[in-house]
Amino acid sequence: MRKSLRWALSLSVLIGTVGSSGVATAADTETGSATVVDSQSTSTDIKDRILAIPGMSLIEEKPYAGYRYFVLEYVQPIDHHRPWAGTFKQRISILHKDTSRPTVFRTSGYGLSTTPSRTEPTRIIDGNQVSMEYRFFTPSRPQPADWSKLDIWQAASDQHRIYTALKSIYGQKWLSTGASKGGMTATYYERFYPRDMDGVVAYVAPNDVVNKEDSAYDRFFETVGTKDCRDRLNDMQREALVRREPLEKKYKAWAESEGATFNTVGSLDKAYEAVVLDFVWGFWQYYGQDVCDQIPDAATASDDTVYETIDAYSGWSAYTDQGLEYYTPYYYQAATELGSPTIKQPHLNGLSRYGYQPASSFVPSDIPMKFKPQVMRDVDDWVRKNANQMLFVYGGNDPWGSEKFRVGKGARDSYVYVAPGMNHGANVAGLVESERANATARILAWAGVPAPAVQAARPLAAFDARVDVAVDEDATREHGLRP
Repeated sequence: MRKSLRWALSLSVLIGTVGSSGVATAADTETGSATVVDSQSTSTDIKDRILAIPGMSLIEEKPYAGYRYFVLEYVQPIDHHRPWAGTFKQRISILHKDTSRPTVFRTSGYGLSTTPSRTEPTRIIDGNQVSMEYRFFTPSRPQPADWSKLDIWQAASDQHRIYTALKSIYGQKWLSTGASKGGMTATYYERFYPRDMDGVVAYVAPNDVVNKEDSAYDRFFETVGTKDCRDRLNDMQREALVRREPLEKKYKAWAESEGATFNTVGSLDKAYEAVVLDFVWGFWQYYGQDVCDQIPDAATASDDTVYETIDAYSGWSAYTDQGLEYYTPYYYQAATELGSPTIKQPHLNGLSRYGYQPASSFVPSDIPMKFKPQVMRDVDDWVRKNANQMLFVYGGNDPWGSEKFRVGKGARDSYVYVAPGMNHGANVAGLVESERANATARILAWAGVPAPAVQAARPLAAFDARVDVAVDEDATREHGLRP
């Protein structure tokens, strides 16, 4: 490892020792078999080795060519400060290739897809992949839910325990990764457990250091794309508020037909405006200049056209109780630690009744919340001074990249790159050639790949449309203002 390994957590009182007993193995075959040299076990199957970890249980195994894919549950303490005071089961998945290969640890910061997929770093290093469902996203939620135990340190400690448990099986280099809130999660994990990973690849990770200072977002929306495109989007957004009365009638009829309710946000009117105010942001987050000509002319558009256009880029379901329920853990974290953006949108002056509503507006009122401004300041300061083998990738046309992580003089072998013209799906492949080559080479080097491959600076595995995704599939692509 980059630094000496941290000693095992003293959590044997919870579920026994964290890792499995010392096991020496020969390299796995591509199908996942291994020769196990262990006085306590004669099993040759990778599944048996994983399930021998105390607290680990199998939900299902899915066949996938060239890999073994396992969906699992792992027993975690609700509170890592007090591991004896209750547990919950956290879902993880393992895309197993070979224990002789390096491993990527990824999380979206949200729930866990159980469809096999491979992140860009996993393809670059041709390795194994461990994926984690973020605590409090169902079904990985303690019952009853003590929301005070949902914070970035507790989540980082979840990752640390999973890594510690699996390291005896996957003994080569490890990299962490994630996109959007997953990129934030990978960064926070590195901040609290810098001895675990050999490198970090964080995609499109917002860094809201001072929650009340969001002028960077205003500057972004004043300059992104062409003036014609910005005007076209602003006009459509404004028109949706000008026609609030007839369009809210359509919204109400839709809500009644779907059984949608608005108890959390407070009213249909507040939800309506929140969706409209997300329209321009959502366009740049997920689309871009190349499709701007598909936005209708607001002055001549019918009510139906305005309504359907807002729905296409913002989503009328986003701020219903039903649309918010899954994302409660995110909004809770945004209201307590992560922060959330506020933008001015002067073209809506006189029409907006509520402005950008704070994240706390989207959390049920019976959940206590208190914002802790020091948390993001601490992470930002740590990254600037201590980043070591960290790569941050942003999209040039992604609003979430307005407030980036940056590396300072104390950082080592760490980089912040921006992919020109890309949105919230920015990746290493979208960087300019020199940065793409360096980023690829550093990822390979951090993973312990031999020098010739590092010098070639090309992914070791070919693109496979069945399993490779342009955007992290668990990172929210649902409508609503979420990273």
